[in-house]
Amino acid sequence: MNLNIDAVKALTYDAIVIGSGVSGGWAAKELTEKGLRVLMLERGRPLEHVTGYTEALKAPWEMPETTRLGELALKYPQALPDPAKTVPTYLMPGGDTSYRQEKPFRWLRPNIVGGKSILWGRQSYRFSDIDFEANAKEGIGIDWPIRYKDLAPWYSYVEKFAGISGEKLGLPQLPDSEFLPPMDMYLVEKEVRKSIEKNFPGRIMTIGRTANLSEAQKVQVDNGRSPCQYRNQCVRGCPYGAYFSTQSCTLPPAVKTGRLTLRPNSVVTEVLYDAQKQRASGVRVTDALTLESQEYVAKIIFVCASAMASTALLMNSVSDRFPNGLGNDSGQLGHNLMDHHFRIGANGQWEGGQDRYYFGRRANGIYIPRYRNIGSDKRDYLRGFGYQGGGGRQGWQHQVAELAFGASLKEELTKPGLWTMGLIGFGEQLPEYKNRMYLDKNQLDKWGMPTVVFDAEIGENERKMRVDMINDAQEMLEMAGLINVKTYDQGSVVGQAIHEMGTARMGRDPKTSVLNGNNQIHAVKNVFVTDGACMTSSACVNPSLTYMALSARAADFAVRELKALRI
Repeated sequence: MNLNIDAVKALTYDAIVIGSGVSGGWAAKELTEKGLRVLMLERGRPLEHVTGYTEALKAPWEMPETTRLGELALKYPQALPDPAKTVPTYLMPGGDTSYRQEKPFRWLRPNIVGGKSILWGRQSYRFSDIDFEANAKEGIGIDWPIRYKDLAPWYSYVEKFAGISGEKLGLPQLPDSEFLPPMDMYLVEKEVRKSIEKNFPGRIMTIGRTANLSEAQKVQVDNGRSPCQYRNQCVRGCPYGAYFSTQSCTLPPAVKTGRLTLRPNSVVTEVLYDAQKQRASGVRVTDALTLESQEYVAKIIFVCASAMASTALLMNSVSDRFPNGLGNDSGQLGHNLMDHHFRIGANGQWEGGQDRYYFGRRANGIYIPRYRNIGSDKRDYLRGFGYQGGGGRQGWQHQVAELAFGASLKEELTKPGLWTMGLIGFGEQLPEYKNRMYLDKNQLDKWGMPTVVFDAEIGENERKMRVDMINDAQEMLEMAGLINVKTYDQGSVVGQAIHEMGTARMGRDPKTSVLNGNNQIHAVKNVFVTDGACMTSSACVNPSLTYMALSARAADFAVRELKALRI
C-alpha cells in the first residue's frame, strides 16, 4: 500500500479551531502564540479587516436599501433578530440559514470570518461569585465547576489586550475590569444617575463597559488599532480597529506567528473519534462551495462554532462509543438552553438642559447593574436583571409628523428637540432541562448536516421578573423628573437577545454535565468547548467577555496537558 506522506502531513495540525468568532479567535491566538500549528475552520466566507468593510465610511443616504433588516426578513424570516435595525450587505445571511422551531426562536448566523464578533454589541461585564454560586445555593440545575477566583486572572488577561472602557464601582455583583477611561455620560444621563443614587439606595447607573477603545494603549497600537472615532457605525465594521473583533484583535497576532492556517467556506460536519485511543482524531469538513469532503487530523480540537452550532456538531458526531453525540454520556447535550429575556422597559422626555447638547456619536450607552435579590432584597423570583439604554436629544426627526411646510418648518428643523432617556431590561433565564435543541436527521441541508430544531421558552420565573423590570424602569425615570414616561413590553423570544448559552454545560460530575472545569469534554480529553454552549447558568450580564476568558484559560490548560502527554 502506497501512502502519500506529504499529503497526510499537509492535513495534519497540532490543533484545530472550529469557528472564528469571539471564542475561536482567542483560541487561535493563544494556541499559535504557545507554539502550536493551528488550523482554523470557518463555515462562512472571508471578510478582510479594513478593506472588507465596504460600507463603513458611507453616509446613510449612500447605503443600499437592501440592508434594511425588515426587507432581509422577507427572504430570511428566521435568521434575523429584529426588523428595526440596519446592517451592511456583507452581513446579509449567506448559504443555508434554515432551522425549525417548536416554539418561537431566533438564530442569527452571519456566516463570515469573524462571526458575531463583527456585529456584537460590545458590552463587556464579568460574572461574579454571586453568579457562579447561585445554582448550588438555590438548587437550580447543577453547580458551576469553577468560581470567580478561577477566572479573575483570565478576565484581566483578555481585558488588557482587548481594551474595555468603563468605570470602577466596587460592586460584589459586578466585579470591576481592567479599564480604559470611561466614556462620558450625556447630561440627561447624569441627571437620572443622581436621582437614582439619591432615591434608590443600592442602585447605581454607570456608563456601559464596552470593548471600544476610549484610548489606545501600546498593546493595542502595536496590534494596528486606533481609538474610537465616535461614529457609532460599529455594525458596519470598524476600519480603525477601535472595537474588539477577531479581525482587528486576535487574528493579527495569530497570523504573525506564521503558525495559523485559516480555511473559510469550511463546514465541519463531524468530529472524528478514535475508539482505540479514546480521543478525537480530527474532523470531517465539507467545502461550502464545491461540496467536496476532506478530513483533517489534530492532537487537540477547540469547538467554538457558537453555542447552538457547536452542540449541533457534537450531536452529529456519533460513533459506537457515542451513539447520541460526542461526549454525551450524561444525556445533557442539547438541553438547558438559555438566553437573556429583554425588550421591556420605559422611555421618557426631560425638559431641562435646553442650552446643552452632546459631542459626537458615542457607540455606547448606560448600564444599571443588578440590584434585585442582592443582599437583603428578596423577591418572589430567583436571580435578577440589569438595564441598558441611554439618553440623547431629539434631532430633526421629531418634526417628521409635523403638518407644516415652508421657511418656518425649515427653521424648526434646525433646533433640537427635548432630551430623551430610555431603559431596557436584560434578565437572567434559569437553566431548565426541558429547554432544548435537537437534530432532525431526516431533513439535511446541502452540506449533509441535519436540521437544528429548537424547543425553548422563558418560564414562570422570568415572567415574574418582568413585572419588576417594567415597573422599576418607569419608577426610576419618573422619580428623575422625566415627563411622558411610557412603558413597553414587546415580548422576548429565546435567541432574540443573541446571547444563546448552555446545551453542553460545564460541571464536576460526568453524569450530569458534558464538560469539566477546564472546558474539556469529560470522556474525550482532547476536545474543548469554550463558546456559549459551555455555560452552566446565564447571569444577567452580556456573556462574551466570559467566553474570552474561558477560551484563553482553556487554551493555556490544553497546551500544558499536551506537553505533559496527558491528552
